[in-house]
Amino acid sequence: MALSCGIIGLPMVGKTTFFNLLTGSQTQTSAFFGGKSDVRTGHARIPDERVDFLAAMFHPRKTTYAQLEMIDVPGLTRGSTEFLAAVRDCDALAHIVRGFRNDDVPHTEGSLDITRDINELNAELLLADMQIVETRLERIRGGQKKRLEHPFEEAALEKCQALLMEEKPLKLSVLTEEEREALQHISFVTGKSQLIVVNLDEEQFRSGSWPQKHQVGAYCDAQGYSLMEVCARLEEEITRLSEDERGMFMEDLGVKESGVSRLARALYTQLGLISFLTAGEDEVRAWTIRKGLPAKQAAGKIHSDIERGFIRAETVAFDHLKEARSMAAVREKGHFRLEGKDYPLQDGDIINFRFNV
Repeated sequence: MALSCGIIGLPMVGKTTFFNLLTGSQTQTSAFFGGKSDVRTGHARIPDERVDFLAAMFHPRKTTYAQLEMIDVPGLTRGSTEFLAAVRDCDALAHIVRGFRNDDVPHTEGSLDITRDINELNAELLLADMQIVETRLERIRGGQKKRLEHPFEEAALEKCQALLMEEKPLKLSVLTEEEREALQHISFVTGKSQLIVVNLDEEQFRSGSWPQKHQVGAYCDAQGYSLMEVCARLEEEITRLSEDERGMFMEDLGVKESGVSRLARALYTQLGLISFLTAGEDEVRAWTIRKGLPAKQAAGKIHSDIERGFIRAETVAFDHLKEARSMAAVREKGHFRLEGKDYPLQDGDIINFRFNV
């Protein structure tokens, strides 16, 4: 599943640092903005303790975690066509905002103001969508006969226009099923899920206090965005530590897992994704699917032959296996199930598909 998340923000906020941390890349970062417009892609591994548990149980020859394509989008400069083009191609957005204080890294606006920076970037996104809506409405209404892609398109666009004029993202739009279908051919950037990631300095992260925290939280609630606090500097230190040192360091910080792990999973959730699991001596693997996907279609993620010849899905919930400690014990406790083709897979289901071709 080639779903992607764009890492966006103003220049000099830590976007490429987070891209490197998530993907294991070594892309060069800079303390000075040089107007670079390269779009970089990589893949982030989604941490999953269920995969770790199954790997320890089955000792497979191969262990495969779920992944998400990450796109390092150029920093926003007013009217940047590269920025908008890259954003449109993403399925979700991680908006990195500068909260850290560092006199050696100049702020592009000359001062630190988190709410201003969030509003500046999102205003560009709102404007881009407004231009699309207005252009499409002009095309529909131009001439003697309306040129509609869909009978509900004009009404849907008018609703979008009204919401954008209120400076609200289209992800808050209330459209009927027919209206949503009518706009399938248009890629709106404010209709995408967005995670606001405030990049803090160490002192702010440890104290949990930073300027405008209440205002940013209220803004995210009103706009339907998720909010996360992360310190890129500490995340870089964590990656350089051994496993034992890492645990002590995180205990000292008062956190159970790294911010990058939390960020990766949050982005996965933003896209409405879940993982089902397969386990055996050859491989333990997390498979990425949309939440609610029926068992037969999920089988096709492994191989088209399995979907075509689907018979049943042998299913065990991960929590039941973890509690029972073995497949035999799961069967004894009555937690082993046979599900049909329409069964909507649940996050963490351990599946063995029966099929015949």
